Amino acid sequence: MILSIDQGTTNTKAALVDEAGQVVASGSASVGLASPRPGWVEQDADEIWSSVLTAVADCRAAGPDSALAGVTVANQRESVVAWRRSTGEPLGPVIGWQDQRTAPWCTRLATPEADERVRARTGLRIDAMFSGPKFRWLLDQLEDVPTPEVCLGTVDAWLVWRLTGGSSHAAEAGNASRTLLYDVVDLDWSLELCDLFGVPVETLPMVQPSNGEFGQTRGVPGLADGIPLLAVLADSHAALYGQGGTTLGVAKATFGTGSSVMTPTATFSGDRTAVPSTLAWLTDRPTYAREGNILSSGATLSWMAATLGLPGVAELMALAAEVPESDGVVLVPAFAGLGAPYWDRVVRAGLSGITTSTTRAHLARAAVDAVAHQICDVVEEIDQDQPIKVLRADGGATASSLLMQTQADLLARLVDVADVAEVSALGVAQLGWSRLGVQVPPVAATKSFGPTLAEPERLARRERWRHQVARARRSGERG
Repeated sequence: MILSIDQGTTNTKAALVDEAGQVVASGSASVGLASPRPGWVEQDADEIWSSVLTAVADCRAAGPDSALAGVTVANQRESVVAWRRSTGEPLGPVIGWQDQRTAPWCTRLATPEADERVRARTGLRIDAMFSGPKFRWLLDQLEDVPTPEVCLGTVDAWLVWRLTGGSSHAAEAGNASRTLLYDVVDLDWSLELCDLFGVPVETLPMVQPSNGEFGQTRGVPGLADGIPLLAVLADSHAALYGQGGTTLGVAKATFGTGSSVMTPTATFSGDRTAVPSTLAWLTDRPTYAREGNILSSGATLSWMAATLGLPGVAELMALAAEVPESDGVVLVPAFAGLGAPYWDRVVRAGLSGITTSTTRAHLARAAVDAVAHQICDVVEEIDQDQPIKVLRADGGATASSLLMQTQADLLARLVDVADVAEVSALGVAQLGWSRLGVQVPPVAATKSFGPTLAEPERLARRERWRHQVARARRSGERG
């Protein structure tokens, strides 16, 4: 078996995966989020590690008592940790990928010249979502800690450190590519970009290929020492790998707290684009991709459920299904601004089209539509120069047939759904097995949703959405 760990934004999963790519046993543990100030999102690094131990223990207890061929890790991206090199003690909170505290700093830094330098080397724009600005913020709080004592890392580096008993300060290349500090062409930290963001390169982890040498387990409760760490992937990248997204024209959409639409590309491009290029994974050669990040999808559904006084998202979906459409109500869920393809941190959420005939069901339906519309925005942007032929969906919200049918209707194409809760864990386990010479097939789609909406109605709904997004952005600029 391979023990595959998937550390996500709000929960950690562990799965035992056999040579056929089947999940034999699994476990999970929740992880808390804190928002000490508006726009700030924090987690506790020790709690993240404890959640890993709990998920692993539950998984091992539920599965066969067999030896492990290796461990693999998938992780939430762009969130950052600082810890003391000599003791492993966290030096502050985990700054979450949704966090906006560095947005004003990023705006000041993002001159046309600086933005061009960053794009050419990383494919990304200067934005508070990425890790480099967060690293700088943490360093500013650590003036009393000598630089040689500071270890910085994305969540993968923190988990590798803990899994190896502090013997390996290493990050995976795909995760490193999300920092704004890693040159995805030269495949190394860029000293120029480190200088731009004010991050000493000696505080950063060594970057390894996705199936590289991350070390062996040491001192981990419930695991024997000496188990190799076979592979590491960022969770979105692992989902693409697991869904078989290794050929052009295949894209995956992950429906999580936020969403990611990612598709492989033949080459890297640092050109200015609303859906930037990124490094998907690095094995014997780099595999590049284009990816659009959506800041609020599952979070939108949770917000609306709470606003309507519902116990959870399942009840929201049931309520939304009571009406055939939103009756003109549009929710623009810019709670933390809008990500791709808008990249607008000024815009704020807006709810429009409400009349005296609007019901709670219409509001619920507007939240469902908002998630699907945002996916459409990214797919249509990519379509302009690299058509997406197949969209494969994964993530917790894909359990909703209503959402998946809405997605197919608004996108006007087939949506294949992997009805597997552990797609990211399976994807990185597949890469781990390949390192051992075992080729595991991709996760198979268990459901497909085809479009049923008449084209004039689809176009009308898409136009109404675009109009309200533009209106919200204009209001944000005035505000």
